[in-house]
Amino acid sequence: MDAFGHVNHARLVTLLEEARVPLLFGDGPTSNASDGGLSEFAKGIVVVRLQVDYRAPIVVDGGEVRVEIALADLRYASFTLDYRVRTGPSEEDTVAATATTVLAPYDLERGRPRRLTEREREFLTAHIPSGGRA
Repeated sequence: MDAFGHVNHARLVTLLEEARVPLLFGDGPTSNASDGGLSEFAKGIVVVRLQVDYRAPIVVDGGEVRVEIALADLRYASFTLDYRVRTGPSEEDTVAATATTVLAPYDLERGRPRRLTEREREFLTAHIPSGGRA
């Protein structure tokens, strides 16, 4: 929270991560237990780029916010997620921020990025709605 009682930048970035991680690892609302998630990502994934655009403040009042995620781009060694963060839990609530993250799978043992596997590509397209680039 900042001095004005709003969610600050660092906390907003954490909200994006808290929404993204369960979705990618198969524990999100659009997944089911049989999916197995993307256990390969648990072995390494990095944020290559993060962009946040603010449109309205999110007041810290104990209420819920809504984070919507869409698959904007899928490449061989990275993918892009677009986010809409709303001031409340409804899709009618005000959009407080939009964001984009470019993520890449990373081989921790070799210390370098790697290509997405076919299973990972299939999982991403099947479990994250496609939003395309606006």
